Amino acid sequence: MPPTNDLARRIDHTLLKPEVLLQNIKTLCGEARRCDFHAVCVNGSWVTEARHFLAGSKVQVATVVGFPLGATDSDTKRFETEAAVDNGAQEIDVVLNIGRLKGGDDEYVLRELRDVVEAADERPVKVVLETCLLTREEKIRACRLVLDSGARFVKTSTGFSHAGATIEDVKLLREIVGEKFGVKAAGGIRDALTALALIEAGADRLGTSAGVAIMQTIVAAPGDVY
Repeated sequence: MPPTNDLARRIDHTLLKPEVLLQNIKTLCGEARRCDFHAVCVNGSWVTEARHFLAGSKVQVATVVGFPLGATDSDTKRFETEAAVDNGAQEIDVVLNIGRLKGGDDEYVLRELRDVVEAADERPVKVVLETCLLTREEKIRACRLVLDSGARFVKTSTGFSHAGATIEDVKLLREIVGEKFGVKAAGGIRDALTALALIEAGADRLGTSAGVAIMQTIVAAPGDVY
């Protein structure tokens, strides 16, 4: 198991519900500061406020692009990324165009991802594959396209489809992208045992709305989660 502070620095503290209010963003950022999480992950309209609430801290602000379906036009994804950067986003989580991938249009997918990476202007880009919708062969193709795109992470899930991160998928993604590329597990990570198992399987980063509860569990009873 990683040390407690190292575990916290792997967590993207996430709040992507449509009914979020300003007070919710303030609370999210306060929790991220106290727990020393790596980042908060918010919808694009809250990036400016999140940067304000996190000013002076090490916590990064990540936002989502093409969320949650990945089916928006490529130019729209590029514009979303540019707007997020202008508003202060430091990391971009973009949803891959799943239909284009499944239809075999790898050229379209790669071009779109490269556009987003370019628009991110050297900020880390994490590409959400929505693995529960893909076959093993499609996951392999998707990872190879992400590797070619200039992005820095593959990410399992949005948390908005019918399943989230699994041990098997994280192991597969790690096997495909190698040891030096980022793997983010997200979707359905609600307890410390799951979080630690996903890290053991190869995840560098965890996207979860339950980060505070996970850290409280580990601090309160570390022996019980090994």
